[in-house]
Parts: sequence; C-alpha cells; structure tokens
Amino acid sequence: MANQADSRKKILIIEDEKDMVEGLRFNLEARDYQVISALDGETGLTRAAEEPPDLVILDLMLPGINGYEVCKRLKETQADIPIVMLTAKSQEADIVTGLDLGADDYITKPFSVLELLARIKALLRRSRPDPTVPEVIHIGDLQIDFRNYRAHKQGKSLELTPREFEILQYLLERKGEVVTRDDLLNRVWGYESFPFTRTIDAHIATLRKKIEEIPDKPALIITIHGKGYKFL
Repeated sequence: MANQADSRKKILIIEDEKDMVEGLRFNLEARDYQVISALDGETGLTRAAEEPPDLVILDLMLPGINGYEVCKRLKETQADIPIVMLTAKSQEADIVTGLDLGADDYITKPFSVLELLARIKALLRRSRPDPTVPEVIHIGDLQIDFRNYRAHKQGKSLELTPREFEILQYLLERKGEVVTRDDLLNRVWGYESFPFTRTIDAHIATLRKKIEEIPDKPALIITIHGKGYKFL
C-alpha cells in the first residue's frame, strides 16, 4: 500500500478557507491524488520543503505571507513546480503579477471544480517541447538562451518565467505562421478539451512587456484578430 500511495501525484493546497480546502481535498482524493494542505503561506512553504509536491494550488489572499510572495519563493527553490493561482480578483493587474512571478495558470473564484481538475491534469501531463529552433537565438538586441533559461535585452537580464520561455520557443518554431490559442494550449499546456484562452492572453501580455520595445504596439508577437498570434 505504501508503494501505491507513493506513486500518486502529490498536490499541495495553500488556502486559508478550510471549507474550500476540504472540498478540494475530497475531489482530488476521489481522483487518486495525494493531498497535503496549509492554511497560511509560511506553513505552505514549510510543507513544500518537507514534502515536495508535484503541483501547488495557491490562494493569493493569505494571512501573513501573501500568495505572491509564496509563489516567488516556491519558484526560487523549485522552478519547475506547476502553480495554479486561486484568486477572488478579476483585475488583469493581479493576474499578470502572479504570472510574472512564475505561476503557470490561474482560476478566479467562484470556479468550477471540473475546470480546475482539467487544468491540474493538463499541467501534470505536459512535457517540454522538443525544440526545432537553436538553443540560443539573437533577434536585434534580444538574446534568448533556451537551454539555460536566460534572456537579455540591450545587455540587461530579463526575468522570463519557464512558461514564457516555452511560449516563446513554440512561437519561434512556427515563425511567420499564425499560431492559434488552441495550438498554444495544446502544445505548451497540454490542454485538449478545455480552451482557457484568457490564460494565453495574460501570458502573452506579460511577455510583450518584457521583450517588446513598445508593448502596446508589438513588433515581434503580433495579434491576428479572431485567430491567434504570429511571431515576425
């Protein structure tokens, strides 16, 4: 039985609403996930260090250390760990801040449990793309090192998240072609039947702010209205 339990994917829930934690625990354990939880950020960080999870469900509004700081610290120590943010806020600024700190996805309360489960499954299933572009590329004053996950613009380091590197890499693989939101979801996230297109738009917005000269008038990643994006 111990070996069977150890083979299950472990999910850490960091959420201060006890009823929500128990509801999520019930639904996750019913689908054979192993669940650990914490009601505040400090405890969540401790549990993540003691029992490294396969995925974290993270509320942004936590007592003590808030979710933004928790996300930042988790990514500093476990860069590849998928993080799904839970937020009661719908403002783009809050979402972008979380994604900029390294969160992989977000869902706004109140949410469908089935939708959250689909996102969790996709994040756990995803695999890194097999690159068909060089490990290091130069575009004007922009330098991207995909092997070491480093980026520079005008000689200054850019703080790109692992997910932003993956999006950029796929856009470069399809350079000059229209890449639909579904293409990105399927390739980068692994979603097959739940097209969460707002997730893509939020990530593209943060990526543009980092690599474009004028983010509101992008020259590298352009929007093809009604279809998706194209890397020029």
